[in-house]
Amino acid sequence: MNLTVCELPHDPERRSDAWQGLVEHCAANDSDVVLLPEMPFSVWLAATKEVDAARWEESVAEHELWMERLGELGAVTVLGARPIVAEGTRHNETFVWEEGAHRPSHRKYYLPDEHEFWEATWYHRGDGSFPVIQTSAGAVGFLVCTEVWFTEHARAFGRDGIMLLATPRATEWSSRDKWLAGGRAAAVMSGAFSMSSNHSGTDAVGIRWGGLGWIIDPDGDVLATTSEEEPYATVTIDPIDAERAKFTYPRYVDE
Repeated sequence: MNLTVCELPHDPERRSDAWQGLVEHCAANDSDVVLLPEMPFSVWLAATKEVDAARWEESVAEHELWMERLGELGAVTVLGARPIVAEGTRHNETFVWEEGAHRPSHRKYYLPDEHEFWEATWYHRGDGSFPVIQTSAGAVGFLVCTEVWFTEHARAFGRDGIMLLATPRATEWSSRDKWLAGGRAAAVMSGAFSMSSNHSGTDAVGIRWGGLGWIIDPDGDVLATTSEEEPYATVTIDPIDAERAKFTYPRYVDE
């Protein structure tokens, strides 16, 4: 099975070229699963503390348009997170796209609220559920960005037998090493392959996005990362490795 992660430029003027590059990469590498960054298809609204409901709606519409293009990637399964409005409230919701349609799965629950990341101000948290999603690629669990630090969920996902742990991100350059460490820990705790994709470049308000998408094996070994020079990465994995990992240290240890 071929897993693909990426870093996509935050600059809207570069988005189309970067998307075409990802499409070509997926075709050349016969990608089965592709993970996109957190809310990849519009500007980062939470950079400012002032909430603008109209701008949120615009972001929702932009993502809807790009969702119609996911088939261009040629993958069986595409994973990601996007803005939505549900019953009058705003959420950051993960999705699984397969066979031309997407299924919602988890609404981000742990929300930062600080300079340039006013997420708890901009949108509502989910209900606190962290479901396992069955896909053509196997069982998947989502930990969106900040959620990767709440490691009890990675361990719970491992007990539930996930094969992939998906972490779409929107994180800065200055914290790149810390995030990779978090991804490695989550892989070990879940006994699953950890995938993460992120934004890259510098946006209009001056945030320098960190890039550094990753694919990590169930024992925490980094199999591939992305970079400014190589913004897409694909690794061939054997799902059986994730099944076997559930019976090895530290996953087998009783609570």
